[in-house]
Amino acid sequence: MIQREDMLELTRRMTPARSCISRIAGAYFDEEGYVDGTFNTNFLRLSLSERTKQLALAKTVPFSDTNVQLKDYKISREARRPGSIWQLLDGILQSEMKNDGLLDLFYEVLGETYQPGAPYAFFLFYGRYDVPAKAEDKARLEDSEELYEYLIGTISPLAGEYEPGKAEFGFLYPAFRDRRSEKEYVNLFERIPERTHRELTQWLLKG
Repeated sequence: MIQREDMLELTRRMTPARSCISRIAGAYFDEEGYVDGTFNTNFLRLSLSERTKQLALAKTVPFSDTNVQLKDYKISREARRPGSIWQLLDGILQSEMKNDGLLDLFYEVLGETYQPGAPYAFFLFYGRYDVPAKAEDKARLEDSEELYEYLIGTISPLAGEYEPGKAEFGFLYPAFRDRRSEKEYVNLFERIPERTHRELTQWLLKG
């Protein structure tokens, strides 16, 4: 079960003035799932207007309707086998999204898995949140509790040339549970819960 307050705490650090997101990467796909272009850049080097726009896309996932649009899933030990998608995502996370080879491999596997019949964009965000400690009365303390490093991924239909529309599917990994990183769980986002992207959910949960 996802705690709404955990998600709100995370999104409060997603503003142009004090964003905990430091890198953004992505790929554009044609209707057959072939990559039509990629990018990978320092998020803080974007213009203010561009940061604002991309933060709105990233926040779609954690700011969505908790336990309705955004749900908690346990990643099985089998799904974490060598060569799995989770081993790949862990490598991307550990590299702070600076390894283009790992990103290109992820895009290739995504394109093989997801072919909706129309062009789409996949954007990936890397963030680091220094989780502040709290006293028993929930007052914030100066010392940090832990460093939460995470990835937010979004899949959107294209609204224009190299312009993503609203995110239809996404994920937050690792899950942020009880103000801590939990690598055994992932949060999956569906903009319209009644129209699930089963192929993407199964792909991720099977590893």
